[in-house]
Order: sequence, then structure tokens, then C-alpha cells
Amino acid sequence: MTDVRLRRGRASLALSFCAQGIAFALLVTRIPAIQDQYGISDGLLPAFLAGVPILAGVGSVTTEHLVKRVAPSVALRWVQPLVLLALLGVAAGDRMWQAAVSLAAFGLAVGGLDACMNMLGISLQRAYGRSIILGFHAAFSLGGIVGASLAWVGAHWDLSLLVSYLPVVLVLLPLCLAGSRWYVDGEAAAVGPEAGSGSDAAGGKPVAFRLLLPLCLVMAFAYIGDSTVSNWSAKYLQDVLGSSEQLSTVPYNVYMVTTLLGRAAGDHGVRRFGAVAVVRGGAVLASAGFAVVAVAPGPWVGMLGFTMLGFGLCVIVPQTYAAAGRLFPQASDAAIARLNVFNYVGYLFGSPLVGGIGGAWSYRGAMLIPMVLVLLTLVYARSFGAEGARYGGGHERPHTVDVG
Repeated sequence: MTDVRLRRGRASLALSFCAQGIAFALLVTRIPAIQDQYGISDGLLPAFLAGVPILAGVGSVTTEHLVKRVAPSVALRWVQPLVLLALLGVAAGDRMWQAAVSLAAFGLAVGGLDACMNMLGISLQRAYGRSIILGFHAAFSLGGIVGASLAWVGAHWDLSLLVSYLPVVLVLLPLCLAGSRWYVDGEAAAVGPEAGSGSDAAGGKPVAFRLLLPLCLVMAFAYIGDSTVSNWSAKYLQDVLGSSEQLSTVPYNVYMVTTLLGRAAGDHGVRRFGAVAVVRGGAVLASAGFAVVAVAPGPWVGMLGFTMLGFGLCVIVPQTYAAAGRLFPQASDAAIARLNVFNYVGYLFGSPLVGGIGGAWSYRGAMLIPMVLVLLTLVYARSFGAEGARYGGGHERPHTVDVG
């Protein structure tokens, strides 16, 4: 029965990640339509967009305190519907204050949702005794592809935001509520002697920020790289590398697909080579991808660089959450909530950083900034565990007791 419970918990959490990917993609890919619907000026739009990650950080910090009173599964059960309803609120309004309220609610709820999902993901990984966290993030990437495709359909057929979003919410909301009955929390997930153990001496102590800081920096660097691709790849290909407008939309789609593929296979890499080796390899590959983009003579070489970026960056964020869980196994929820804030720090500063340098100097030169920052991950690679570690205490649980 324990094995069945963990399998159900894993499947239901994967559904949650996928639903979040769909909701987030539907929001960010329809920003021009949101701007038109509410009459938000170009000058005011950055303030609206910046507010979402700022409030998401607030939501993540709030969740750290919330899960001291209720289990992460309970928090997740109710915060995910709030994300979906806030998305629907964005689609349903027509006044600027309604957009502000809905986006604020979306940001706060997303911060809590991201924190809770990763808390449960790390506790399940501890129970499994082997790396499975990348699979959850692969589900998020799959959801992002589905959401972006649905957004394309809405834009192509000139559908209103409400017509585009309502069917998605009506499907996802009951699915997520039904799946939430199988969420598995940390202590309930523990199934063996390895489940609660960690390799770091800090395990039983409260979260010390100085120990968590290297992982926070890695998280921010990774999201600076990710936001560079999502916000600047199309403009870079068209304005710098001379591609057509149609071709300029391809790199982000390629990036999303390679992110999905890399995460789908990444857990096997961690089990075989260890988290440190996988993170180092990902950082080197992503930095090389930025270098290729920066020197690319034309659009096809540029797309090769963005492809390398997808395969490189995709492993870093999930393994950063996993490393925080190993570093503080008895306080992993608090560590993950604090670490999750730097997700939004990187996203908030990444796009303006690249855009400012590109406008003042050159966009080719601007690509070197995330290249260097991602490469700095190598400096902090030892924070991801012992050199030979496959999981937690330096080994995998034997496959004879695997639960899925």
C-alpha cells in the first residue's frame, strides 16, 4: 500500500506541475492581448509585469510560515485553484484596477504554489531514495508547451482572453482538486532509513542563510539565463541575426522542447553520474550556448545556441531545489521557500539587465552577461552534494525497493 500511495502522490504532483506550466504559459504568452484588453500603456506595462514576480516572492516567504501551521499538501490543495481563478480574473475584467488585482492575486498564489510543489517534490524524492525531481519539472515544461500552443490557437483565431482561458480552467480546476487527495507530505513519505537522512552536518539545524546563499545565487543565475531566452530570443534572432519574423519565434519553442527532453532524461543522469557532475555539465553547456548565440553569424547558428541553452539550463533549477533539501533535510520546507524567492529575483532582473546592456552597448555583448553568470555555477557546484553522490547520503536506494 505504501508503494501505491507514493506512486499516486508522484502522479498527482506531476499533474500539479503540468497544470502550473499551462497556466503560466497562458498568461505570459498573451501579454499583448492583456495589454490591449485593459488599455495598459507601454510605459505602464513593465510595472504590471514586475509586480507579478515581486508578489510571487512575497507569496513564497508567506508560504514558509504557512507550512509551519498546515501541511504543504493542504496549502497546495487550495493555492493551485487560486492561481487558476486569478488567471480567469485576468481574462474577465475590463478596467485597469481589475487587471492589477487579478495579476497581484496571480503573483501571490504562484509564489506559494511553486514553493509547495517543490516542497512535496523533494519529500517524495527523499522517500524514493533516488532522483525524481527533474521529472516533475519536465511535467512543468510539458505544460508550458501545451499552454503556449493553446495561447497560439487563441491568438490565431482572435479569441477573447475569456474564451481562451475559461475552458482550460474548467478542465484543470476539477482535475487538480481531485488529484490533490493523493498528495504525500514529508513525514508521511518517509519509507526507509535513508528517507530522513542527509549528508550535510547542517541537516538538523535551522536554515542558515549563509549556507543556503550559494544555491540562491545559482537559482538567480539560472533564471537570468532563462528570462534572457524567453524575453530576448525572438528580438535577437530578428534584429541581430537577420531572421524573418516567422523564424524568430522558433528559438523559444525549440528551447521549451529541449528543456522538456533534458528534464525527462535528467534524473537518469543524476542517478548515474551524480548531481554535481550533472549541474557542472549543464552549466558548461548553457554557457557555451550563450557564447554560440553571441558570435553566431546567422539565425541557424543562433538557433543551435538556443538549443544548447535548453539542454544546459534545464537541469540546474530542479537540482538546486534538491540540493537545498539535502542540505537541510529536517528543515527542507523552509529552505525551499527561501530558495524559491531567488527564482523571481533572477526573472525580475534578467530581462532588464540584458535589455539595458543591449540598448546601451550591443545585444551580442549582452549575451555574454548571462553566459558568465551561469558559468559561475561551477564555483558553487560542491553545494550540490558530495562528488560521487547519486542522491542524498551518497548512494541510491537499491532498485529492489524502488516504488515507481
